[in-house]
Amino acid sequence: MIKDMAKAKNAEMTKSATLIRRVAMTLASSKLTSSLIALGVALHLFPLAVATGQTTIRDLTAIEGSVPVRIVGYGIVVGLDGTGDRGNSSRNGDQTVQSIANILKRFGIEIPASALKTRNSAAVLVTAEVSPYLRTGARFDVTVSSLGDARSLKGGTLWMTPLVTDPNSKSLATAQGSLILSEGKSKDRYAVETSARIPNGGIVEERVSTESFASSSRLILKDPNIANASRIAEVINQAIAAGTATVEDPGAILLKLPDGIDRAATIVRIQELSIDAKTPSRIVIDSRDGSVAAGGDITISAATVSHSGVTITIGNGSGTAPRQQGEATPAVQLNAGVNAQRLAAALQAIQLEAQEIAAIFTALKEVGALQAEIIVK
Repeated sequence: MIKDMAKAKNAEMTKSATLIRRVAMTLASSKLTSSLIALGVALHLFPLAVATGQTTIRDLTAIEGSVPVRIVGYGIVVGLDGTGDRGNSSRNGDQTVQSIANILKRFGIEIPASALKTRNSAAVLVTAEVSPYLRTGARFDVTVSSLGDARSLKGGTLWMTPLVTDPNSKSLATAQGSLILSEGKSKDRYAVETSARIPNGGIVEERVSTESFASSSRLILKDPNIANASRIAEVINQAIAAGTATVEDPGAILLKLPDGIDRAATIVRIQELSIDAKTPSRIVIDSRDGSVAAGGDITISAATVSHSGVTITIGNGSGTAPRQQGEATPAVQLNAGVNAQRLAAALQAIQLEAQEIAAIFTALKEVGALQAEIIVK
């Protein structure tokens, strides 16, 4: 029955769109043509706009107990081309010298710390987030960041490093491998060369967690929202059985699955259920290269922001104004209602740094011209 109703609705909308196109063609010389065409496009795209609100429960929630586990370790990167820590010539390098001396001692090699030079090595912090369901032998990505005064980690290799959840806890995994540096734009070329990653550089040696997927009894909302929680519970109760899901609070839904069913299969089925969710608008800004990701429906109302010698005016003209006498940088002028991507492109066109772009978007939000959450990564 639902499929028949959907077909009927689509047929009706197709007829409406066809009618509007015919009227527009007939009135091609009329001033109403553009308005009719715009109306036809709006009617035709309306179902797609509604569909964008559809998502799965999996995208909005996490199973209780499946929260990623953060692990960390202290390690040494070797094989650098003279860009490592300064060794015993600087206090910052003392930890690196001692660490290398301790490593060599484990291999039966004893060298006085005062005799070691570490310009080809660097002390680093190794971090990662892993699933609690990873088993022994599973691999994962790790991030490596300099702790000392190394200028660059380019060309380095991470020495095998134990990874733990807490400095006093048992090692769960180890990491090693060749470093891949992150790409980005910066005035200081070393600013993006003191951190790197190792794809599949970590390997699990002890089971991360003893949590059982099938025994999970709650869905945890990634973004607590009482409206979404209520919608999720309603959909689950309709699909499984009345009373299966109960909203505990905006961030959690309690599951009471019927006896005698396959719990794991039922949880998977629940995760795949679709709901019409209300998700908050977000703008994500990369702090390294200034790239901006935002939904096309996020617009900016009239406002003026001055930052780093640049004046951004929303609501008066469109484009980048020419340099005025005495100005080091041009001004940006855009029409009210411009979308976030257009503003981002204008700011990147005048070569603003990533942090400056983030500051401008944040300022627009604070004055009420931008209704979206700003996330700087």
